[in-house]
Amino acid sequence: MTDQVTRLEVRPAAGHIGAEITGVDLAEPLTNETVAAIRAAVLRWKVVFFRGQRLDHASHAAFARRFGTPVLLPSRGSASPKDFPEVETTADRLELGGRYGMDHEEWLRRRRHSLLRGWHCDHGARVDPPAATILRAESVPPYGGDTTWSNLAVAYAGLSAPVRAFADGLRAEHRLGVGYQTRPGDDAYARHLLDRQIATEHPLVRVHPETGERVLFVNGYYVEQILQLSRPESRALLDMLLEQATRPEYTVRFRWEPGSVAFWDNRATIHLAPSDTAHADHPRVMHRVMLAGDVPRGVDGQPSVPIVGSEPGRW
Repeated sequence: MTDQVTRLEVRPAAGHIGAEITGVDLAEPLTNETVAAIRAAVLRWKVVFFRGQRLDHASHAAFARRFGTPVLLPSRGSASPKDFPEVETTADRLELGGRYGMDHEEWLRRRRHSLLRGWHCDHGARVDPPAATILRAESVPPYGGDTTWSNLAVAYAGLSAPVRAFADGLRAEHRLGVGYQTRPGDDAYARHLLDRQIATEHPLVRVHPETGERVLFVNGYYVEQILQLSRPESRALLDMLLEQATRPEYTVRFRWEPGSVAFWDNRATIHLAPSDTAHADHPRVMHRVMLAGDVPRGVDGQPSVPIVGSEPGRW
């Protein structure tokens, strides 16, 4: 293990975000130097990729624990492994099809009815969203199914100085289920959202707790309104900021293979899960472990404030 760092190589994948790391077997015990090198790459490139890995649930969780405390979700989908509470399995065709009276295609259409609505950070409506996510692929379609990430620190830096100064002082409401298009008549998923509502007041610009970077804390999936503005003003500004956050030059797109692993900083990125595989007769089975995060703080040092449904450290 002494030459792990010597073998490890970080190869940038795009101009502003994303790098592929080679020369390391994540199923092996990792030296402290290797862990530090991977952590530095995640902070620098926001998302890093590994290919050809042979992780199982136990080694996936063990790898995650070298970087933080895994989140233990109180409920997971039926495909998740019962003996590994850190691991959540997402099997699109198994989990989405038939739930709440909707097939897979309708589910995606109602939840992600526009491109920007699909962009999200994991559990962004919580007062303490996860710090990072480690996602591994078990089974993927022979084509399609790519995931795209965007660098929110670079997106913030790319705004003009007056807009940055304006955004620095604003706060926004992030709420679970924003933008969901309800079904006619009784809608079981709408009732599910109302029964399990989660909402938080977050700064529009958060300061990254490790790098000190200012991060444009917006996404299409959770953000309801900028609180100090009228609804028309808020909508116009959010549309502009979301377009800024997802500009192609700030993004990287990853083609999954069985054994691929993506490790991203959930505090500094948003990502777009694929919606181009519903018609493919092939399952897409992924396993993720999330690392517990802190309560975001704005430029003024003020923390996020829970509105309903979450409190720091309790899932």
